[in-house]
Amino acid sequence: MRVCLQRVSRASVRIDDQVCGQIAAGMVVLLGVSTEDTEVDIDWMAQKILNLRFFSDDAGQMNRSVRDTGGEILIISQFTLFGDCHKGRRPSFVSAAPPEKAEAYYEIFIERMRASGVTVASGKFRADMQVELINDGPVTLWLDSQRIGK
Repeated sequence: MRVCLQRVSRASVRIDDQVCGQIAAGMVVLLGVSTEDTEVDIDWMAQKILNLRFFSDDAGQMNRSVRDTGGEILIISQFTLFGDCHKGRRPSFVSAAPPEKAEAYYEIFIERMRASGVTVASGKFRADMQVELINDGPVTLWLDSQRIGK
C-alpha cells in the first residue's frame, strides 16, 4: 500500500461538480493498493496514519497526531501512486492491484479509519474526481507498507 499524506487546513472532493466529501483541518490521504497487499498492509497503514506525529505542537514541532488535534481525514483512491515511469514515456501500472481488489481494500481501509473515531470523508472509487486542498506547511509525506518494516 502506498500513501501520499498532505497536511491541510481544508480539503474537498467533487464528482460532476457536486461535493461528495470535505474536511476542515486535518490530512488528505491519497491511497494506492498494490498487487502484493494484504489486510496486514491495511491495518499497518491505518495505525501508522492515525498515530503519526504529523501536526505541530505549541512549540512548532511535529509532535501531535490527527487524533491529538481532532483533525479530519479525506481519503482518495489513487492507483497512479503505483505508476512506474522508469522505461519509456508512458507510466506502467502493473504493480497496481486490479480494480476489484483495490476497491475492496479501499473500502476496508475507510471503515478501519472511521472505526477509530476520527472524522473521515472520502471520494468514490474509479470516479473522475477533482480534489481541492489548502496544503498546510506545506507538509507532505510518503508511506509505503512494502518498503517500511511492519
